[in-house]
Amino acid sequence: MSIAWFDPPRAHPRLQHHALGIAFRHVLMPASGTYGYGEEFAGLYDLRWLGALVTKATTQTPRLGNGTPRVAETPSGMLNAIGLENPGVEVVVERILPTVAAYGVPIIVNVAGSDEDEYVEVVRALNASPHVRAIELNISCPNVKAGGMHFGADATAAARLTEKVKRESRVPVIVKLSPNVTDIVEVARAVERAGADALSLINTVVGMTIDIRLRRPHLWNTTGGLSGPAIRPIALSHVYRVYPHVSVPIIGVGGIAGAEDVIAFILAGAELVQIGTAHFVDPYVIPRIVHRLPELLDALGVEHIHELLGRAHPDEVLEAKQVKNGRRAVLSGPDQSADKAHAAEHAAVRAGERTRSWD
Repeated sequence: MSIAWFDPPRAHPRLQHHALGIAFRHVLMPASGTYGYGEEFAGLYDLRWLGALVTKATTQTPRLGNGTPRVAETPSGMLNAIGLENPGVEVVVERILPTVAAYGVPIIVNVAGSDEDEYVEVVRALNASPHVRAIELNISCPNVKAGGMHFGADATAAARLTEKVKRESRVPVIVKLSPNVTDIVEVARAVERAGADALSLINTVVGMTIDIRLRRPHLWNTTGGLSGPAIRPIALSHVYRVYPHVSVPIIGVGGIAGAEDVIAFILAGAELVQIGTAHFVDPYVIPRIVHRLPELLDALGVEHIHELLGRAHPDEVLEAKQVKNGRRAVLSGPDQSADKAHAAEHAAVRAGERTRSWD
């Protein structure tokens, strides 16, 4: 790796993006649960190499997580059943976020809970921090006994929770969806109608492995969340399926490990992407991809990465999407007028002043 990668990153105008009221230096960020709160990685490189920092899941009170073993390697991926281990929102707000804010990167806090009230209380506590730019609502974690995937598996429950959180949050709310559902489009449309400002697709896929000698599951929790390259085709297909049906930004996540993977998710309809399990193989994966992408854009004959947004879809889908998104232009430069208009419309809807223009 070039020693220059330890220096502060330069601007990346071909990769930058404005969404959710945030000026992203580029479209890449770490996926929740694979980057901690960024403190360990800050010892490796300047965190301004990130488009944003997505924290690990935060709950109302401290959690120790599941028993061990909590991870197991699988072909082309891994299983994890950490169980949302975290120090609790009070510690996050008072100690961790002020430290992380000094790294100079937008902070998105992943929020989890066992019931609706816990989600709401965590969001209320996060409102006290000036460092939070957005919330990622974790309604899709498969590794806890209560909450988590329970909300993400039912469109009505997901929408109700989204609406309650939106009523309390002072920042945009991203809803992270589960692939472990019958119809992810139904859930996506439901949470959008409830006020979600963006969607993350997807969380991990439920799976398990068995130790044939012990005749027991490898994981203490029996099952865990499968991640890594093994789920990339699943994640890509869900982004592709949801894209024509929603107006809010999609953040693609699942098995991304290289620049070509990033481009594939952009073509499927993701405006931003998250890198997860690849960090356990190469902690420098995001700087490497950021370094590689302009070269790949040159080879593809495009100037800005979002010239490729959704271009894997048929022309009729893109035309319908353009009409549907008349209220919200995809911007890559400094003008944030459409992003502001999007936020203003959501605020008006929450206040009951009007129905959504895309309903």
